[in-house]
Amino acid sequence: MTTKTSPLAGALFALGAFAAFAAHDAIVKLLGASYAPMQIVFFTTLFGFPIITVALLRDRTDANLIPRHPWWTALRTAAAVVVGVSVFYAFSVLPLAQVYAILFMTPLLITLLAVPILGERIGWRRGIAVLVGLVGVMIVLNPKGGEFALGHFAALVAAVGGALASVIVRKIGSEERSAVLLLYPMVANAVVMGAALPFVYEPMPVEHLGAFLLTACFGLLGALLVIKAYRAADAAVVAPMQYSQILWAVVLGAVFFGETVDAQMLMGAAVVVASGLYILMRESTAGVSLRRPILRAFHIRPDTGQQPRIGLLVRGAGAAEAGRDRAVVPAE
Repeated sequence: MTTKTSPLAGALFALGAFAAFAAHDAIVKLLGASYAPMQIVFFTTLFGFPIITVALLRDRTDANLIPRHPWWTALRTAAAVVVGVSVFYAFSVLPLAQVYAILFMTPLLITLLAVPILGERIGWRRGIAVLVGLVGVMIVLNPKGGEFALGHFAALVAAVGGALASVIVRKIGSEERSAVLLLYPMVANAVVMGAALPFVYEPMPVEHLGAFLLTACFGLLGALLVIKAYRAADAAVVAPMQYSQILWAVVLGAVFFGETVDAQMLMGAAVVVASGLYILMRESTAGVSLRRPILRAFHIRPDTGQQPRIGLLVRGAGAAEAGRDRAVVPAE
Protein backbone atom coordinates (compact mmCIF):
# COMPACT_ATOMS: atom_id res chain seq x y z
CA MET A 1 0.00 0.00 0.00
CA THR A 2 1.29 3.45 -0.88
CA THR A 3 2.77 5.38 2.06
CA LYS A 4 0.84 8.45 3.11
CA THR A 5 3.18 11.40 2.70
CA SER A 6 1.33 14.60 3.58
CA PRO A 7 -1.01 14.72 6.58
CA LEU A 8 -1.37 18.49 6.20
CA ALA A 9 -2.41 18.19 2.55
CA GLY A 10 -4.84 15.43 3.49
CA ALA A 11 -6.42 17.59 6.19
CA LEU A 12 -6.70 20.58 3.83
CA PHE A 13 -8.26 18.47 1.06
CA ALA A 14 -10.74 17.09 3.60
CA LEU A 15 -11.64 20.57 4.85
CA GLY A 16 -12.29 21.64 1.26
CA ALA A 17 -14.41 18.54 0.69
CA PHE A 18 -16.65 19.17 3.66
CA ALA A 19 -16.99 22.82 2.69
CA ALA A 20 -18.29 21.59 -0.69
CA PHE A 21 -20.69 19.19 1.03
CA ALA A 22 -21.95 22.00 3.27
CA ALA A 23 -22.60 24.15 0.19
CA HIS A 24 -24.49 21.18 -1.33
CA ASP A 25 -26.68 20.97 1.77
CA ALA A 26 -27.30 24.73 1.84
CA ILE A 27 -28.61 24.57 -1.73
CA VAL A 28 -30.86 21.66 -0.72
CA LYS A 29 -32.23 23.82 2.09
CA LEU A 30 -32.82 26.67 -0.35
CA LEU A 31 -34.71 24.37 -2.72
CA GLY A 32 -36.64 22.92 0.21
CA ALA A 33 -38.45 26.22 0.63
CA SER A 34 -40.15 25.66 -2.74
CA TYR A 35 -40.29 21.91 -3.34
CA ALA A 36 -41.22 18.72 -1.52
CA PRO A 37 -38.35 16.43 -0.46
CA MET A 38 -39.47 13.77 -2.99
CA GLN A 39 -39.05 16.23 -5.86
CA ILE A 40 -35.64 17.33 -4.61
CA VAL A 41 -34.46 13.73 -4.23
CA PHE A 42 -35.73 12.79 -7.69
CA PHE A 43 -33.99 15.58 -9.57
CA THR A 44 -30.83 15.38 -7.47
CA THR A 45 -30.67 11.69 -8.32
CA LEU A 46 -31.35 12.45 -11.98
CA PHE A 47 -28.40 14.83 -12.16
CA GLY A 48 -26.26 12.29 -10.30
CA PHE A 49 -26.61 9.61 -12.98
CA PRO A 50 -23.96 11.11 -15.31
CA ILE A 51 -21.53 11.11 -12.38
CA ILE A 52 -22.17 7.48 -11.56
CA THR A 53 -21.87 6.56 -15.25
CA VAL A 54 -18.34 7.95 -15.32
CA ALA A 55 -17.51 6.01 -12.15
CA LEU A 56 -18.86 2.78 -13.61
CA LEU A 57 -16.83 3.18 -16.79
CA ARG A 58 -13.78 2.46 -14.64
CA ASP A 59 -15.23 -0.86 -13.46
CA ARG A 60 -13.66 -3.47 -15.74
CA THR A 61 -15.20 -6.43 -13.96
CA ASP A 62 -16.88 -8.90 -16.29
CA ALA A 63 -20.03 -9.73 -14.34
CA ASN A 64 -23.76 -9.09 -14.12
CA LEU A 65 -25.78 -6.81 -11.85
CA ILE A 66 -27.28 -9.59 -9.73
CA PRO A 67 -26.22 -8.96 -6.11
CA ARG A 68 -24.30 -11.66 -4.28
CA HIS A 69 -25.99 -10.58 -1.05
CA PRO A 70 -29.53 -9.73 -2.15
CA TRP A 71 -31.02 -9.22 1.33
CA TRP A 72 -28.24 -6.95 2.56
CA THR A 73 -28.36 -5.06 -0.74
CA ALA A 74 -32.13 -4.65 -0.45
CA LEU A 75 -31.85 -3.41 3.14
CA ARG A 76 -29.15 -0.90 2.24
CA THR A 77 -31.17 0.28 -0.75
CA ALA A 78 -34.29 0.79 1.37
CA ALA A 79 -32.24 2.63 3.99
CA ALA A 80 -30.76 4.95 1.35
CA VAL A 81 -34.21 5.82 -0.02
CA VAL A 82 -35.59 6.62 3.44
CA VAL A 83 -32.47 8.59 4.35
CA GLY A 84 -32.69 10.73 1.20
CA VAL A 85 -36.21 11.96 1.94
CA SER A 86 -35.54 12.32 5.67
CA VAL A 87 -32.33 14.33 5.47
CA PHE A 88 -33.63 16.64 2.73
CA TYR A 89 -36.77 17.30 4.74
CA ALA A 90 -34.69 17.99 7.86
CA PHE A 91 -32.52 20.48 5.97
CA SER A 92 -35.67 22.17 4.66
CA VAL A 93 -37.28 22.83 8.04
CA LEU A 94 -34.45 22.97 10.60
CA PRO A 95 -31.40 25.22 10.93
CA LEU A 96 -28.39 23.75 9.14
CA ALA A 97 -26.28 23.60 12.30
CA GLN A 98 -28.98 21.72 14.18
CA VAL A 99 -29.31 19.10 11.45
CA TYR A 100 -25.55 18.55 11.41
CA ALA A 101 -25.44 18.25 15.19
CA ILE A 102 -27.98 15.41 14.99
CA LEU A 103 -26.31 13.76 11.99
CA PHE A 104 -23.03 13.75 13.91
CA MET A 105 -24.47 10.89 15.97
CA THR A 106 -23.92 8.67 12.91
CA PRO A 107 -20.45 7.50 14.07
CA LEU A 108 -21.95 6.58 17.44
CA LEU A 109 -24.64 4.52 15.72
CA ILE A 110 -22.07 2.88 13.44
CA THR A 111 -20.18 1.83 16.57
CA LEU A 112 -23.34 0.22 17.98
CA LEU A 113 -24.47 -1.43 14.74
CA ALA A 114 -21.00 -2.84 14.11
CA VAL A 115 -21.51 -5.17 17.08
CA PRO A 116 -24.35 -7.32 15.65
CA ILE A 117 -23.54 -6.83 11.95
CA LEU A 118 -19.73 -6.90 11.85
CA GLY A 119 -18.96 -8.75 15.07
CA GLU A 120 -17.12 -5.73 16.48
CA ARG A 121 -16.42 -5.65 20.20
CA ILE A 122 -16.87 -2.40 22.10
CA GLY A 123 -14.78 -1.77 25.20
CA TRP A 124 -16.08 0.20 28.16
CA ARG A 125 -14.34 3.40 27.02
CA ARG A 126 -16.04 3.49 23.64
CA GLY A 127 -19.28 2.38 25.27
CA ILE A 128 -19.18 5.39 27.61
CA ALA A 129 -18.31 7.66 24.67
CA VAL A 130 -21.41 6.45 22.81
CA LEU A 131 -23.61 7.12 25.85
CA VAL A 132 -22.12 10.60 26.28
CA GLY A 133 -22.71 11.33 22.59
CA LEU A 134 -26.33 10.28 22.87
CA VAL A 135 -26.73 12.63 25.83
CA GLY A 136 -25.38 15.38 23.59
CA VAL A 137 -28.01 14.55 20.98
CA MET A 138 -30.72 14.82 23.63
CA ILE A 139 -29.40 18.29 24.51
CA VAL A 140 -29.64 19.29 20.85
CA LEU A 141 -33.17 17.92 20.60
CA ASN A 142 -34.36 20.06 23.50
CA PRO A 143 -33.84 23.62 22.23
CA LYS A 144 -35.76 26.49 23.85
CA GLY A 145 -38.42 24.69 25.82
CA GLY A 146 -38.18 21.18 24.41
CA GLU A 147 -40.15 21.50 21.18
CA PHE A 148 -39.64 18.26 19.22
CA ALA A 149 -40.70 18.74 15.61
CA LEU A 150 -41.04 16.39 12.65
CA GLY A 151 -37.77 17.77 11.30
CA HIS A 152 -35.91 16.52 14.38
CA PHE A 153 -37.42 13.05 13.90
CA ALA A 154 -36.42 13.12 10.21
CA ALA A 155 -32.82 13.99 11.10
CA LEU A 156 -32.73 11.11 13.60
CA VAL A 157 -34.07 8.73 10.95
CA ALA A 158 -31.40 9.95 8.54
CA ALA A 159 -28.65 9.32 11.10
CA VAL A 160 -29.89 5.80 11.86
CA GLY A 161 -30.42 4.93 8.20
CA GLY A 162 -27.08 6.38 7.16
CA ALA A 163 -25.27 4.39 9.85
CA LEU A 164 -27.04 1.20 8.79
CA ALA A 165 -26.17 1.74 5.13
CA SER A 166 -22.51 2.42 6.00
CA VAL A 167 -22.16 -0.71 8.12
CA ILE A 168 -23.78 -2.85 5.41
CA VAL A 169 -21.27 -1.53 2.86
CA ARG A 170 -18.51 -2.51 5.29
CA LYS A 171 -19.96 -6.00 5.54
CA ILE A 172 -20.54 -6.82 1.86
CA GLY A 173 -18.45 -4.20 0.04
CA SER A 174 -15.49 -6.49 -0.58
CA GLU A 175 -17.70 -9.08 -2.32
CA GLU A 176 -20.31 -7.00 -4.14
CA ARG A 177 -19.52 -5.24 -7.41
CA SER A 178 -19.27 -1.47 -7.20
CA ALA A 179 -21.93 -1.28 -9.94
CA VAL A 180 -24.43 -3.09 -7.71
CA LEU A 181 -23.72 -0.92 -4.69
CA LEU A 182 -23.89 2.24 -6.78
CA LEU A 183 -26.84 1.56 -9.04
CA TYR A 184 -29.43 -0.12 -6.84
CA PRO A 185 -30.02 2.82 -4.44
CA MET A 186 -30.01 5.35 -7.30
CA VAL A 187 -32.48 3.38 -9.40
CA ALA A 188 -34.68 2.82 -6.34
CA ASN A 189 -34.66 6.55 -5.61
CA ALA A 190 -35.57 7.35 -9.21
CA VAL A 191 -38.44 4.83 -9.24
CA VAL A 192 -39.90 5.56 -5.79
CA MET A 193 -39.57 9.34 -5.99
CA GLY A 194 -40.69 9.31 -9.61
CA ALA A 195 -43.88 7.51 -8.54
CA ALA A 196 -44.51 10.17 -5.88
CA LEU A 197 -43.64 13.07 -8.18
CA PRO A 198 -47.10 13.53 -9.78
CA PHE A 199 -48.57 14.20 -6.32
CA VAL A 200 -46.02 16.80 -5.21
CA TYR A 201 -44.56 18.27 -8.39
CA GLU A 202 -44.12 22.03 -8.63
CA PRO A 203 -42.96 23.66 -11.91
CA MET A 204 -39.31 24.69 -11.77
CA PRO A 205 -37.79 27.80 -13.36
CA VAL A 206 -34.48 27.47 -15.18
CA GLU A 207 -32.50 28.92 -12.28
CA HIS A 208 -33.78 26.20 -9.96
CA LEU A 209 -32.79 23.53 -12.47
CA GLY A 210 -29.37 25.13 -12.36
CA ALA A 211 -29.41 24.82 -8.57
CA PHE A 212 -30.11 21.09 -8.86
CA LEU A 213 -27.17 20.78 -11.24
CA LEU A 214 -25.04 22.75 -8.81
CA THR A 215 -25.81 20.29 -6.02
CA ALA A 216 -24.50 17.48 -8.23
CA CYS A 217 -21.35 19.50 -8.96
CA PHE A 218 -20.70 20.22 -5.28
CA GLY A 219 -21.33 16.56 -4.44
CA LEU A 220 -18.81 15.45 -7.07
CA LEU A 221 -16.27 18.07 -5.98
CA GLY A 222 -16.56 16.95 -2.37
CA ALA A 223 -16.16 13.29 -3.36
CA LEU A 224 -13.03 13.99 -5.43
CA LEU A 225 -11.46 16.06 -2.65
CA VAL A 226 -12.10 13.32 -0.10
CA ILE A 227 -10.39 10.81 -2.41
CA LYS A 228 -7.37 13.12 -2.66
CA ALA A 229 -7.41 13.53 1.12
CA TYR A 230 -7.32 9.79 1.75
CA ARG A 231 -4.53 9.37 -0.78
CA ALA A 232 -2.45 11.97 1.06
CA ALA A 233 -3.15 11.10 4.69
CA ASP A 234 -4.39 8.34 6.97
CA ALA A 235 -8.04 8.00 7.93
CA ALA A 236 -7.20 9.11 11.47
CA VAL A 237 -6.22 12.51 10.02
CA VAL A 238 -8.99 12.85 7.44
CA ALA A 239 -12.06 11.51 9.24
CA PRO A 240 -12.17 14.13 12.05
CA MET A 241 -12.35 16.90 9.44
CA GLN A 242 -16.01 16.00 8.89
CA TYR A 243 -16.87 17.96 12.02
CA SER A 244 -15.80 21.20 10.32
CA GLN A 245 -19.23 21.11 8.67
CA ILE A 246 -20.77 22.52 11.84
CA LEU A 247 -18.75 25.72 11.35
CA TRP A 248 -19.84 26.01 7.73
CA ALA A 249 -23.43 25.37 8.82
CA VAL A 250 -23.30 28.24 11.29
CA VAL A 251 -21.83 30.62 8.69
CA LEU A 252 -24.06 29.59 5.77
CA GLY A 253 -27.14 29.50 7.98
CA ALA A 254 -26.51 33.00 9.28
CA VAL A 255 -25.59 34.56 5.92
CA PHE A 256 -28.21 32.99 3.64
CA PHE A 257 -31.07 32.00 5.95
CA GLY A 258 -30.82 34.36 8.92
CA GLU A 259 -30.40 31.45 11.33
CA THR A 260 -29.10 31.88 14.85
CA VAL A 261 -27.54 29.23 17.06
CA ASP A 262 -28.27 29.19 20.78
CA ALA A 263 -25.87 28.14 23.52
CA GLN A 264 -27.77 24.93 24.31
CA MET A 265 -27.53 23.67 20.74
CA LEU A 266 -23.82 24.50 20.62
CA MET A 267 -23.25 22.70 23.91
CA GLY A 268 -25.04 19.59 22.66
CA ALA A 269 -23.13 19.68 19.38
CA ALA A 270 -19.84 20.01 21.28
CA VAL A 271 -20.68 16.93 23.35
CA VAL A 272 -21.57 14.88 20.25
CA VAL A 273 -18.44 16.00 18.40
CA ALA A 274 -16.20 15.27 21.40
CA SER A 275 -17.59 11.75 21.78
CA GLY A 276 -17.23 11.09 18.05
CA LEU A 277 -13.63 12.33 18.05
CA TYR A 278 -12.83 10.12 21.03
CA ILE A 279 -14.23 7.05 19.27
CA LEU A 280 -12.21 7.91 16.15
CA MET A 281 -9.10 8.25 18.33
CA ARG A 282 -9.74 4.90 20.01
CA GLU A 283 -10.27 3.16 16.65
CA SER A 284 -6.95 4.53 15.41
CA THR A 285 -5.17 2.94 18.41
CA ALA A 286 -3.64 -0.44 17.61
CA GLY A 287 -5.41 -3.41 19.15
CA VAL A 288 -8.52 -1.53 20.26
CA SER A 289 -10.84 -2.20 17.32
CA LEU A 290 -10.71 -5.21 15.02
CA ARG A 291 -12.99 -3.81 12.29
CA ARG A 292 -12.43 -0.05 12.71
CA PRO A 293 -15.96 0.52 11.33
CA ILE A 294 -15.92 4.33 11.50
CA LEU A 295 -12.44 4.98 10.16
CA ARG A 296 -13.08 2.56 7.31
CA ALA A 297 -16.47 4.02 6.45
CA PHE A 298 -14.65 7.01 4.89
CA HIS A 299 -16.44 10.28 5.49
CA ILE A 300 -19.62 10.11 7.54
CA ARG A 301 -22.46 11.51 5.50
CA PRO A 302 -25.94 10.05 5.12
CA ASP A 303 -25.93 7.47 2.33
CA THR A 304 -28.83 8.80 0.23
CA GLY A 305 -28.05 6.77 -2.89
CA GLN A 306 -27.79 9.88 -5.08
CA GLN A 307 -24.00 10.12 -5.20
CA PRO A 308 -21.45 7.31 -5.38
CA ARG A 309 -19.87 6.55 -2.01
CA ILE A 310 -16.25 7.58 -1.67
CA GLY A 311 -14.97 4.07 -0.97
CA LEU A 312 -16.58 2.80 -4.14
CA LEU A 313 -15.05 5.59 -6.21
CA VAL A 314 -11.64 4.74 -4.83
CA ARG A 315 -12.20 1.10 -5.72
CA GLY A 316 -12.91 2.10 -9.30
CA ALA A 317 -9.81 4.23 -9.57
CA GLY A 318 -7.79 1.35 -11.01
CA ALA A 319 -5.52 -1.52 -10.11
CA ALA A 320 -2.94 0.79 -8.56
CA GLU A 321 -5.42 1.63 -5.82
CA ALA A 322 -6.65 -1.92 -5.26
CA GLY A 323 -4.47 -2.55 -2.22
CA ARG A 324 -5.59 0.69 -0.59
CA ASP A 325 -9.25 -0.07 -1.19
CA ARG A 326 -8.95 -3.50 0.36
CA ALA A 327 -7.53 -1.81 3.43
CA VAL A 328 -10.61 0.40 3.53
CA VAL A 329 -13.17 -2.35 2.97
CA PRO A 330 -11.50 -5.63 3.97
CA ALA A 331 -13.03 -9.04 3.56
CA GLU A 332 -15.12 -10.13 6.50
